[in-house]
Amino acid sequence: MRIVGLMSGTSLDGVDGALLETNGNRILGFGPTCDRPYAAHERTILEDAVEAALIWRFQGERPRIFADAEAVLEAVHAEVVQEVCRAGGLLPSELDGVGFHGQTVVHEAPIPEGPGRTCQIGSGQRLAERLGCRVAYDFRSHDMREGGQGAPLAPIYHRALVEAAGLERPIAVLNLGGVGNITLIEADGTLTAFDTGPANGLIDAFVQARQGLAHDADGALAAQGRLHEAALAELLDHPHFTTPGPKSLDRWDFSLEPVANLSDEDGAATLTAFTAKTVALGLEHITARPSRIIACGGGRKNKTMMALIEAACGIPVMSAESVGWRGDMIEAEAFAFLAARTFMALPISFPGTTGVMEPLTGGEVAFP
Repeated sequence: MRIVGLMSGTSLDGVDGALLETNGNRILGFGPTCDRPYAAHERTILEDAVEAALIWRFQGERPRIFADAEAVLEAVHAEVVQEVCRAGGLLPSELDGVGFHGQTVVHEAPIPEGPGRTCQIGSGQRLAERLGCRVAYDFRSHDMREGGQGAPLAPIYHRALVEAAGLERPIAVLNLGGVGNITLIEADGTLTAFDTGPANGLIDAFVQARQGLAHDADGALAAQGRLHEAALAELLDHPHFTTPGPKSLDRWDFSLEPVANLSDEDGAATLTAFTAKTVALGLEHITARPSRIIACGGGRKNKTMMALIEAACGIPVMSAESVGWRGDMIEAEAFAFLAARTFMALPISFPGTTGVMEPLTGGEVAFP
């Protein structure tokens, strides 16, 4: 199947699209990609939707701003699919499908009293009608209804990447997006995965508030600062870090209050050290120690973060590109892979990745 996978992350920086050739079990080929940043006015609408969602939290009517945000999401996602197809010399209607994650605006992990809840806005049906091909969407809901965490969902694709590259196992794949998550692939292919903690999310929010910048480019600001142990201890004082996986987080489960009184440089340094420490703590909760960690997501471009993670974990940490992967497109590729598995009614979440009782299918399918 030729499928375009799409991803709009919690950083709200834009939409990634990637064409993947797959049979749902193996990767058969990589096609063109597209990275389409959100325009300033588009991002403002999406930010307003997230703010409204954090107030709403599933209580009462859906915020009206969701409709405006969905119009932006669907238009930009359709544009990305069309651009990927143009580069590949085909029409969207000639695809075998599209994997549409939508935009997460609020995610609440399960609690002992009951299942969690998650909301990804964006209509798979409207996107299918716009593109003229089937669309797999809503990948998380079924898992959460069955008591799962709803995240992370990329581990089954991480395993396919490792297998396609012939990499030695056990190995870990670390995604450094707004939230960090790690996948351990053991020698026999067994998967263990969970969210480690904030990766870029808190740092981006801090730098944006202090300096009006989207992120700490290359970790330069953090490199100039000094770690404040008391602030780090306050950030680490969260039950997530002592809870065994599977476990998931929302980007907004943490605040910037612990670093509010620090300088720009020291705040960035402390938050970057926090990300590194949470990855190291995560490794303490897995059974097989990986020989190396392959980092993907935007955080792999942050030299300060990568060095701190390697030092904290005591394991070589390398970028996705070093093993021939497309580090900016792995999540988009993952949702193409998950779409293929959805079309074929194959499991997309597992006991070791989201905590469900048995391997579970997921996703809905919309037809034009």
